Amino acid sequence: MLMASAVFPLPSLISRPGASALPSMAIIVSKGPFLRPSCSFLSKTTLRPPPLTGDRARASRFFRLTASTKTKIPHPPLLQESPHQNLFPGFLRFSAFYHGLKKAEIMIVAVLILVQVSVTLPSSIWETWLTSSANAVLYSPDTKVPRTGELALRRAIPANANMKTIQDSLEDISYLLRIPQRKPYGTMEGDVKKALKIAMEQKESIVTSIPKELKEKGSLLHVALIDGKGGLKNLIEVIKENDPDKISVVLQSSLDTLAELELLQAPGLSFLLPVQYLNYPRLTGRGVVKFIIEKTDGSTFFPSVGGEAKSFATIQAVLDGYSAPLTAGNFAKLVIDGAYDGVRLKGTDQAVISDNEVDNLGYSVPLEIKPSGEFEPLYKTTLSIQDGELPVLPLSVYGALAMAHSADSEEYSSPSQFFFYLYDKRNAGLGGLSFDEGHFSVFGYATDGRDVLSQIKSGDLIRSAELVQGRDRLVLP
Repeated sequence: MLMASAVFPLPSLISRPGASALPSMAIIVSKGPFLRPSCSFLSKTTLRPPPLTGDRARASRFFRLTASTKTKIPHPPLLQESPHQNLFPGFLRFSAFYHGLKKAEIMIVAVLILVQVSVTLPSSIWETWLTSSANAVLYSPDTKVPRTGELALRRAIPANANMKTIQDSLEDISYLLRIPQRKPYGTMEGDVKKALKIAMEQKESIVTSIPKELKEKGSLLHVALIDGKGGLKNLIEVIKENDPDKISVVLQSSLDTLAELELLQAPGLSFLLPVQYLNYPRLTGRGVVKFIIEKTDGSTFFPSVGGEAKSFATIQAVLDGYSAPLTAGNFAKLVIDGAYDGVRLKGTDQAVISDNEVDNLGYSVPLEIKPSGEFEPLYKTTLSIQDGELPVLPLSVYGALAMAHSADSEEYSSPSQFFFYLYDKRNAGLGGLSFDEGHFSVFGYATDGRDVLSQIKSGDLIRSAELVQGRDRLVLP
């Protein structure tokens, strides 16, 4: 923390065109408060002893009055010094230590300046290294974003407040299970009991928010959430066994049941689309697309456990119309129209991209990103991650499904070119966020067949793409 004042102001000075970095930093060093002798204000007070007070003063005066007499009077015993009279030596030692740290800061700053003078580095690299963590969520290790597509999709469901409170309590257990040594099982049990209490006491509120035609299914799911195998009561019993593996299995079952119940509570969009976009296709809920990917060079995909090697593989992706209704709707319509059947793919280290950027299919949909904590998406606007803006559907998840940018403007997505993002934390910031976070329209995630993505090479093709779920949620103009 002591280095913050000396190091973090560097980028703006170094990166200014035509400015000399060394003189500019010399100004900062010469004016820095740490060069002022920190003990100068003690120069006079430490040259004379502190005045005597109280009993010591009275004893001293009595001794001086009687010193000229013949009678020898013993010197009065000195009283024990109070702690505050010994502060100066300790303070001087601390001051010298502090002064030494400041000298070390100056040396580090000088080394950094010499490095940049001798090795020309882009200013963006320096800004990456020296950005203040207080202003950069990108580098904060405490940044909590969903790490799986399933978690991101569950959080994106616009369910009622009671269900979200239950969800937060259960997801907190997922974080607690990551503690490597002694796990806080008591805290886990408390989280489940809190969730169970809400589920039982707020049953009427939970069930009445489900459409009439789905109430029977909702009631069965509510019972399963509380008393079923893999329900909340079962989860409490497993936690008492202190077995993290069993807890993970039952916890996932409870979260899956919860997500099904939440989806019944969200029959459509929770916001109104802007008038200018009402003539676009839109998905008012969830959809599922099944891709069959085929190798064209005679090779095969790695077989699954107990399976055999084949030249084709399946990927299943969930589209989220709750957070990106226009982007998901346009993509779903293209799938129904067969626009992706036979399209070749390009494989890179960071993404699997459809090789159809020149096709004039689909609608020119504006960039569509829903910020976390907001009720509706933003259009034609990117998010400022460094200012703390995070999307509901983050790109920083392996298998994120997003649209490429339009060739004409980054305010619009490509009408048809999409990609699967191959997130790798080694290429991300310290907070685990992609450097492209908040700049693309993410509208879904691969949920099955994610292991296939890394095996796709340039030239492989989409044999077929089919919308297997969600046709009833697709609204066409």
